[in-house]
Amino acid sequence: MAACATGLQPDSAVVVVGSCMTDLVSLTSHLPRIGETVHGHKFFIGFGGKGANQCVQAARLGAKTSIVCKVGKDSFGSDYIENLKQNDISTEFMYQTKDASTGAASIIVNNEGQNIIVIVAGANLLLNSDDLRKAADIISRAKVIICQLEISPATSLEALTMARKSGVKTLFNPAPATADLDAQFYTVSDIFCCNESEAEILTGLTISSPAAAGKAGLVLTERGCKMVIITLGAEGCVFVSAKEPGPKHVPTQKVIKPVDTTFLICKMGTHWRRKWPTSPISLPRKPHGQKRTGSCRVGCD
Repeated sequence: MAACATGLQPDSAVVVVGSCMTDLVSLTSHLPRIGETVHGHKFFIGFGGKGANQCVQAARLGAKTSIVCKVGKDSFGSDYIENLKQNDISTEFMYQTKDASTGAASIIVNNEGQNIIVIVAGANLLLNSDDLRKAADIISRAKVIICQLEISPATSLEALTMARKSGVKTLFNPAPATADLDAQFYTVSDIFCCNESEAEILTGLTISSPAAAGKAGLVLTERGCKMVIITLGAEGCVFVSAKEPGPKHVPTQKVIKPVDTTFLICKMGTHWRRKWPTSPISLPRKPHGQKRTGSCRVGCD
């Protein structure tokens, strides 16, 4: 069953095929060790999931966006649909199912902003080929499609392949990463975006600096990616293009006290557009005077 849309956007610039997770977040002074119970000082429920995070970020940067995803027919799922509508995202192809609960993530964050996370994918893993076929029109008319691995890898690969056949630019975030990632993901990804830990899993290389990230990026481009972006937390990111010689390091602003490391992509996006305005991942800007509301816990987290 598909959710009712606030208004179908057949010409959405960005279509995300991916995950929605309800975040159950506990804040505490330090992360618990095995078998340890600790007191926390705050608890809240939020909206997360790599797919939905990236979709909201694209919308807040000014792009018309649609999401193709699946949530449970439960209170978390209904709340999520309403949240995305409030973020001006088309939910025409946001499906609800009685066969699984909405995906959930249990997150513990310490005073330094470090976290541990357990996810239960739930309904995300039920997104399938039939769902993609129903959304084929918006996928084929998009400017860019974004996929991750919090849904079935086969579904992500099929979505990227559909987009590529229609001439749509593809951006793939291989997270959570697996060492045995299907080789087809590299060849159907125009932009392959991962963090340093994921790059280590995929390449077997140790990444301790931007230079080391550049070497990993070269390995990934040799596997067929047109462009590789490796995010490095406080060090910004490194990107490698198959068409341009040598890796390029994009630094970010230093943060005295991090609150949430997934916020990094917001600052990086602004820096990226200023320095490389014709980059293939540049997105439309918000119209002058239009407000951005809410927090920014989004990105390739």
